Amino acid sequence: MNSYIEDDIPSAPESGDVKQAAWAGVVSLSLGVFALVTAEFLPASLLTPMSVDLGVSVGAAGQSVTMTAIVGAVAGPAVVIGTSRWDRRATLLVLTALLIVSSLMAAVASGLPMLLLSRALLGIGLGGFWAMSLALAMRLVPGRLMPRAMAIIMTGVSLATVCAAPLGAWIGEAYGWRTAFGISAALGVVAIVMQAASLPAMPSKGVAGLSTLLAVLRRPAIRVGLLTVLLVVAGHFAGFTFIRYYLETVPGFGVEALSAILLAYGIGGFLGNIFGGFVSERNTSLSITLAAGGIAVTALVLALAGASPVIAAVTTALWGFAFGALPVSVQSYVTRAAGDEAESAGALMLSTFQIAISSGAVLGGLLVDTHGATAVFGFTSLSAVLGALVIVFAGRARLQQPA
Repeated sequence: MNSYIEDDIPSAPESGDVKQAAWAGVVSLSLGVFALVTAEFLPASLLTPMSVDLGVSVGAAGQSVTMTAIVGAVAGPAVVIGTSRWDRRATLLVLTALLIVSSLMAAVASGLPMLLLSRALLGIGLGGFWAMSLALAMRLVPGRLMPRAMAIIMTGVSLATVCAAPLGAWIGEAYGWRTAFGISAALGVVAIVMQAASLPAMPSKGVAGLSTLLAVLRRPAIRVGLLTVLLVVAGHFAGFTFIRYYLETVPGFGVEALSAILLAYGIGGFLGNIFGGFVSERNTSLSITLAAGGIAVTALVLALAGASPVIAAVTTALWGFAFGALPVSVQSYVTRAAGDEAESAGALMLSTFQIAISSGAVLGGLLVDTHGATAVFGFTSLSAVLGALVIVFAGRARLQQPA
């Protein structure tokens, strides 16, 4: 069958034996990820007022994104291994509580050190949740319903993408950036209440260790996926971390227009998530390739022609669509490649995501401070192209291997 229709990733055996779906629990996971991703994305729309209020450069304020990503990269595997004997329901509640504490600390931060500490706590909550999300879903629904469950959970990401940036920019302008973080804490409270009410007990099913992580890492499909994610996500977040600064300084948008454009980016992300889920059902490698290629093209347009307000606005929305297809595509890829070791595979993918986010934010900050905002998008395009090439040529090599 044509490789654009038939997936070339071997499907791992399923580990779950759930007989009845706990949809309320799945929805509570979606709400939790909505709160976490909203908190993660807030700085992208608030960097300018944050930097002014805290008395630091935009590049320095951008390292609030880096801190979350660095800690999240370590926290994913650490939470999976360190809490492997815990009931997974209790683990999730603790991680959501860290989101609440982090947002409250950010709301009252008196300087950059306190802000970075708050973002480190968010990194623990975010890293642990993402590392466990696939395995949690497998504990809540039968295997045949996993695509539907992951689509519901990823809807939380899509809605956060739609809401976080434009609402963050608007709230920051109308009520101050600290209020935006206060609202983030309130979202965390709603999430933890719903999780406590709807999630069943999920006792530990074994003790994960470094040997399990290494065994999963030895799978060729996982290594290809990790390298692709590293390149594409690093490039994306080099640009996205400084999207507000770019839109203010290159095409010259004001706050109202900025909020509208970020809303369009978010809506694009929501639609991209649906598109990515549709394509992933047929070929996860193709879905990742299309997402990476879309990021590369839109970033290149922003780098070369973003001074035009119309081009900048339309291209930013299309960029959101391209990136929106990536997370659900990656989750589908991992489900096929390592569904039998979902927590360990999720931890590895989460760590790669967070390393990519942190390195992208650092490189983006250096480029912004030394060469201006436009240079960031040249890097974004190049990095995404390299990621697309990895998944394309690695997939072709697998198809050419003798059976």
